[in-house]
Amino acid sequence: MGIDLYLIFIYPLIYIWPAYVANGAPVILGGGKPLDFGRKFMGKPIFGSHKTIRGLFAGLAAGFIMAGLESIVFPYMLPIGILLSVGTMFGDLFGSFIKRRMGTGEGTKMLFLDQYPFVIFAMLFALPLGHTPSIPGIIFILLLTGALHVLTNHGAHKMKLKKVPW
Repeated sequence: MGIDLYLIFIYPLIYIWPAYVANGAPVILGGGKPLDFGRKFMGKPIFGSHKTIRGLFAGLAAGFIMAGLESIVFPYMLPIGILLSVGTMFGDLFGSFIKRRMGTGEGTKMLFLDQYPFVIFAMLFALPLGHTPSIPGIIFILLLTGALHVLTNHGAHKMKLKKVPW
């Protein structure tokens, strides 16, 4: 029973934490100049003005710091956490890029593209290094991500960190 609890809940949390930190940091520390410098692709913004240079670097730095902190206890997590953080930022930008291609405005709610690209890309980027959670652990991460997305975005909206609660 104890090993199941660890493999399904505890290890997946340890594993995904750098990605969660990297994903949340731009909301708090971002802003400034848009990452796409206002350029367009196929007549539409590449990412939009809400994806900023400072946000990208804040997300990477926060994720790297979390990976470093985790590596004190779990040394193998440093390279994994770095790749999770890079994958997180790539996945978030990918989701925004797809939303802009679909013609959705910034801040428009889109099921799946708002919640999951960051965590899916994070896990894909870190996959070559191993230490991947079990299938039940991955399912737990995906369910937790969906729930945390709702809770953290509503909280960020109430604290005036986000214009919309999603």
